Amino acid sequence: MAARGGRLAAAELAALSLSRFPGEAARTIETAKVDEVISLLEKHPAEQAAGVLRRLPPDRAARRVAAFGRGNRRRVHESLDPGRAASLVARLDEEEREACLTPLDPALAQELRELAEYPRDTAGGLMDPRITTFRPDASVRDVIRRLRTFRRRRVQDVFVIDVDDHLQGRVSMQEVVMAPPGTLLEAIMRPVPSVPATASREDVISQLERYRMGSLPVVDFDGRVLGVLREDELLAVAREEAASDAVAMVGAGRDERALSPPLFAIRKRLPWLQVNLLTAFLAASVVGLFESTIATFTALAVLLPVVAGQSGNTGAQALAVTMRGLSLREVRLRHWPRVVIKEVMAGAGNGLAVALTTSGAVYLWSRSLGLALVIGVSMVMSMTIAGLSGAAIPMLLTALRQDPAQSSSIILTTVTDVAGFFSFLGIATLLSGML
Repeated sequence: MAARGGRLAAAELAALSLSRFPGEAARTIETAKVDEVISLLEKHPAEQAAGVLRRLPPDRAARRVAAFGRGNRRRVHESLDPGRAASLVARLDEEEREACLTPLDPALAQELRELAEYPRDTAGGLMDPRITTFRPDASVRDVIRRLRTFRRRRVQDVFVIDVDDHLQGRVSMQEVVMAPPGTLLEAIMRPVPSVPATASREDVISQLERYRMGSLPVVDFDGRVLGVLREDELLAVAREEAASDAVAMVGAGRDERALSPPLFAIRKRLPWLQVNLLTAFLAASVVGLFESTIATFTALAVLLPVVAGQSGNTGAQALAVTMRGLSLREVRLRHWPRVVIKEVMAGAGNGLAVALTTSGAVYLWSRSLGLALVIGVSMVMSMTIAGLSGAAIPMLLTALRQDPAQSSSIILTTVTDVAGFFSFLGIATLLSGML
């Protein structure tokens, strides 16, 4: 009873300073029970309640705003800065969020919804708004006591913020557990990097890899904390995106699944199949240019798929490695000369090794030294061009702000087929006297 009386006495004392000392009032009621805080704040004008809520850590302020009665909740939201109100609303579950927004003026409610939502591929869209924050003068004892109330929330770090919610530093859970109970967070906190809410997913992953952190705070343009990003969740998103890119590279829809309806699959795949058909006719027209050579030396028709297949595989390998580098931010556009040179050298080296094997097999099959020479030279040329194309095409599409995953494969297939057919049949035409 004495403890409860002490809490009520503290709450009454805070009531006396709501208007003149809202910061001290917030400090006093920060650890009080929610129902006691609401009972106190609802007795005062909304502007005074909003002044106290602005000085509470965001996650605690959000819980208290959600507990207000319908009328008081509306008045408090209208008294808060829209950015601050949206930050508090974003920390609530979807059902609680709508309960808070429904009583508001429709225009204000829509404004808060837009401020609380970010595009899916940005840090704001990927973050968990239920970030655990404390003031610098909070003790380790206070932190542990409060963390014990989080039944379903996974906490790796606690973040320290000032009275305006600006990020000050972080304290790992290991440091919290190991420090003496009376230690203040300001004595053990460390500087922490952050990312703006508008940062892209690729930038966020790059930051996590750079700093080797398990969690990364997200801030707005004023440096106020909005939420936290966790490495394992981001890696899961990256894996999903990589799988989506793999599907898109072959002309299927990103949102198609293994058990999608047939008509849905047809609608997603058919446009790219039609595009692929046009490119196939382009490759066929190259073969048509050497119709007389093929008619004279029929063995060339037998060997055409060998050249096209090897160049296609070489290009696909270069494309996959380059796409992976772009997706994981291992390479940027400024690295294109190194990437292209590396793939050209890899294609030429592999082409030379494959050419030796192919030439030997063709000579044993045809007993024609000229035919073995033709396919060997064309193999080196076509595989070198394929390596160049596999690296250059996604880089070029990225520079043009196009999705490299959506069309790289089809463009590459056309280039490798044309290069393979033209090099093989063109060299055969030039060396026809040796066939």
